[in-house]
Amino acid sequence: MEENINDILKARQDKLTALVEAGKNPFEIVKFPKDAYADTIKNEFDNYDNKQVKIAGRLVSKRVMGKASFAHLMDCTGTIQIYASRDGMGEENYAEFKKYDIGDIVGIEGYVFKTQTGEISVHAQKMTLLSKSLLPLPEKFHGLTNVDLRYRQRYVDLIANPDVKKTFITRSKIIRAIREFLDGEGFVEVETPILNTIAGGATARPFVTHHNTLDIDMYMRIAPELYLKRLIVGGFEKVYEMGRLFRNEGMDTKHNPEFTTVELYQAYTDYYGMMDITERLFSHICDVACDGNKKITYQGVELDLTAPWKKMTMIEAVKEYVGIDFASSDNVEDFKDAAKKAGVEFKDDTTWGRLLYEVYDQKVEEHLVQPTFILDYPVEVSPLAKRKPSDPRLTERFEFFMCAREMGNAFSELNDPIDQKGRFMAQVAEREKGDDEAQMMDEDYVNALMYGLPPTGGLGIGVDRLVMLFTDAASIRDVLLFPTMKPLTK
Repeated sequence: MEENINDILKARQDKLTALVEAGKNPFEIVKFPKDAYADTIKNEFDNYDNKQVKIAGRLVSKRVMGKASFAHLMDCTGTIQIYASRDGMGEENYAEFKKYDIGDIVGIEGYVFKTQTGEISVHAQKMTLLSKSLLPLPEKFHGLTNVDLRYRQRYVDLIANPDVKKTFITRSKIIRAIREFLDGEGFVEVETPILNTIAGGATARPFVTHHNTLDIDMYMRIAPELYLKRLIVGGFEKVYEMGRLFRNEGMDTKHNPEFTTVELYQAYTDYYGMMDITERLFSHICDVACDGNKKITYQGVELDLTAPWKKMTMIEAVKEYVGIDFASSDNVEDFKDAAKKAGVEFKDDTTWGRLLYEVYDQKVEEHLVQPTFILDYPVEVSPLAKRKPSDPRLTERFEFFMCAREMGNAFSELNDPIDQKGRFMAQVAEREKGDDEAQMMDEDYVNALMYGLPPTGGLGIGVDRLVMLFTDAASIRDVLLFPTMKPLTK
């Protein structure tokens, strides 16, 4: 096999050398006046029939039959058949075409017609080699099937597996739909720093880098939240940011070290306002990505995105799915035995709130298949959310789930600077105990709250997981053009 590949490489390199020596180096060509596309020609044949066109793309098949040949050209819209003949192109140009390889990029001038078998084609009158492919494409019928190689060489994956491109076109439509919706709701899109002196706004382990001129360590952002809420303090009432976040954590089918989120904040509303926005945003995405259909299938499971979605408090969810009623007592000792019997792992010095969360996190999420809002998280795991006036152990926070997967997170934002500083200090204490995901003290953010943050609702949604949902992708790597990969060892 290795010898065959080497032979192919040498043969293609020899063809390039011959072209250069003949003064026909394809890499010296700087442009081609393309005026038509494959799918447009096929979809609007009546407008193109017998008309002259200039198309360009990659040769993906070729069948030489003496004086006449057939090939298929692929551009960004699809593929179209090419009819090439000595009579139509001239003897010299046709002879050059016969030497072209699968994968070569060509420009074709000719006219559109329909063959006797009814296939819409372009009758080539002139063909120009625009770029020489020195490496062979994957074998036609098997394509690029090695999953690891597909992620590493997405450029080949897109050529060999045309359906992959559809996923990323859908991703682009979804991102555009999110912006359309939020802009229509009066939100202002902003940009906040990616490099920070404090990693804040989320509970996560950051990436650390060093700024040479300032001679300080800096952190790649794990969330834009604290900057966005500073803008609400400053007088903006509706802001959002869509962009990359970076978390130095594990990798699996749902996690990549860099990922895309959209975070939005609205003054004078609460987490119920964010639930309403969430349902309406998903409805808008269904209109764009699913032709308005609110029922979609993800990995064989039908999901109904029709509003309103199911709502449960965390205490209610734990009681329903695990059988432990945390509303019955404030004493954590009353629940430890039941949690152990349920197979929940927790620290001996856990609190009531942390134990509630651990039972939920380990035993409940797997049951949340249909769209579900889980409300009222413990204070210990929600350092930026406002306490519930009716139960200060809990916060006005929700996460929403589909297919047992967290899709987004929202709060009634904590705007009490004294409470906020106390929670930051509790997080700092956790860091000192060895929790490198706990949040850092952000004195400037506390200072901003001292000027007054109005009652505010905030929402964050993982865009990659959202795209996975609407494209039926099993892994986050399927919706990232260039996912993070461990370098190959030589």
